[in-house]
Amino acid sequence: MPPGRTNREIAAELYLSEGTVKNYISRILGRLGLRDRTQAALRARDLGLL
Repeated sequence: MPPGRTNREIAAELYLSEGTVKNYISRILGRLGLRDRTQAALRARDLGLL
């Protein structure tokens, strides 16, 4: 799945509700201590994941 997808696009791809995707992303960001997807992308870049 390429970066930059909306919650709706992710939900459709994974056959989940949009709310579930939003919740999952919020939980992931919280566990990583990040505020938003931009910070997540920058962290991934810094770690050589992107």
